[in-house]
Amino acid sequence: MYSYYDGNTVLYLDGAFQKASEAKIDLYGQSLHYGYAVFEGIRAYMLADGSMKIFKAKEHFDRLKRSCELVHIPYPFNNEELIEATYKVIEANGLTGAYIRPLVFCPPDMSLKAAASSSIMICAWNWGAYLGDKLLRVMTSSYQRPNPESFQIESKSSGLYVNSILASQEAKGQGYDEALLLDINGFVAEGPGANLFFEKKGGLYTPPRGHILPGITRATVIELCHELGIPVVEKFFTVDELKQADAVFYCGTAAEIVGWESLDGQPFGKSWTGSLGRIIQQAYKAKVLEQSIKPESKVA
Repeated sequence: MYSYYDGNTVLYLDGAFQKASEAKIDLYGQSLHYGYAVFEGIRAYMLADGSMKIFKAKEHFDRLKRSCELVHIPYPFNNEELIEATYKVIEANGLTGAYIRPLVFCPPDMSLKAAASSSIMICAWNWGAYLGDKLLRVMTSSYQRPNPESFQIESKSSGLYVNSILASQEAKGQGYDEALLLDINGFVAEGPGANLFFEKKGGLYTPPRGHILPGITRATVIELCHELGIPVVEKFFTVDELKQADAVFYCGTAAEIVGWESLDGQPFGKSWTGSLGRIIQQAYKAKVLEQSIKPESKVA
């Protein structure tokens, strides 16, 4: 099992820095009992000059606040102060690359009413690409994304990720690397923890907002498409249409950019090395490291 902390690990909890091994939460909290919490996944990278840079820190903490607002969790925190605290967590733990997890959680209350107050924790650890660096064998899951009329789909809420766990474990239990979830109308939605794009005839396509978590990495991919002159379209599409794609990739802060080998055992027609996804993968890495995009990574 992966160890996220040891006896020397430092985290931030409600304005103070303390040892992770000494931090405590209340076992009667709404977050533990009902999944009533929100979180973010953020990465920091070491740049060429040796400094650490959190990628899109403002966007992530803005989304953390927005997630709280969507599910009525109080957010009395100052994001500039939280970003400063995050850099201190990275420094205190001597990290040279970091995956960062802010979590807003609620106090003890066994009722089903909105929380009257909240706490915030920020921790960080070294973590490689979440889905690895090999092409993925993906399975269409029997689980769907929740109906957007039954939940605030665009909030990054802890309880929603039980759906992700079920889908991911179903796929792995059948010998695949990861799952693909559909929406309530049978259209392709996203992965358990990542958005997706597919390539067809020189352009990229991705599901629109409404039934997905609109990821910050997804937005970055769209930015890169505009910079590189790659046509990108947001549209609804089916699994059958996806299987006719030239290439497919997942994107997310934890996963970064990772290509697919196949869907339900059916491979794609284009080699990953010659795909638009590979170009985006290289351009994304350059962007987070604040490097210029190499000429071979640009679209002719």
